Amino acid sequence: MIRVVVAEDQSAVRAGLVMILRSAPDIEVVGEAADGEEAVRVARELRPDLVLMDIQMPRLDGVAATAQVTGEGLADVLVLTTFDLDEYVFGALRAGAAGFLLKDTDAERLLEGVRLVARGEGLLAPAVTRRLISAFAGRPGPRTAADRAAVAALTPREQEVLSCLGGGLSNAEIAAALSMAEATTKTHVSRILAKLELRSRVQAAMLAQELGMVQTS
Repeated sequence: MIRVVVAEDQSAVRAGLVMILRSAPDIEVVGEAADGEEAVRVARELRPDLVLMDIQMPRLDGVAATAQVTGEGLADVLVLTTFDLDEYVFGALRAGAAGFLLKDTDAERLLEGVRLVARGEGLLAPAVTRRLISAFAGRPGPRTAADRAAVAALTPREQEVLSCLGGGLSNAEIAAALSMAEATTKTHVSRILAKLELRSRVQAAMLAQELGMVQTS
């Protein structure tokens, strides 16, 4: 069972999200929050698998709340918002969000998004993915020498996996591309995140794209 906290300041929207999530037999809504501060507090108390996080909320916005939730290792965060502006996308992902969907996403994709993130897969709305790739395509080279050194310290296999992450491949796709078990892929991804001190596989994908490490199949 996937345990979810829904953080959304508009009560009607929050109720709708809760209703959709509760329609799935494998998802349990264990808590709700009306602002960012409450989202962090509820996540600390309940330790859910995932927080479905709105961006624009009072007292503490979704980006700051995401940073606290992921920074403390409380839960994965799937950001859901009406806004697809770059400042929100990059802010949420750099804060450690594991996924980003727009609120016009249909119920089926929302449920699948929750399942993907709960399985450790990154998730981005298609339009957001295209914008990210476009943005990083024009920025060759690493952000810092430390990035280059950290990636160079990865094992050859871990570097291959990182390149696959940069290409947006799922764990199953990486396993198929590199001819290894999916469980082994998950282990490599976890080790990469730990070694590079990243909060999510999406952050790893962003770094790989900045470094020009992109394997699409």
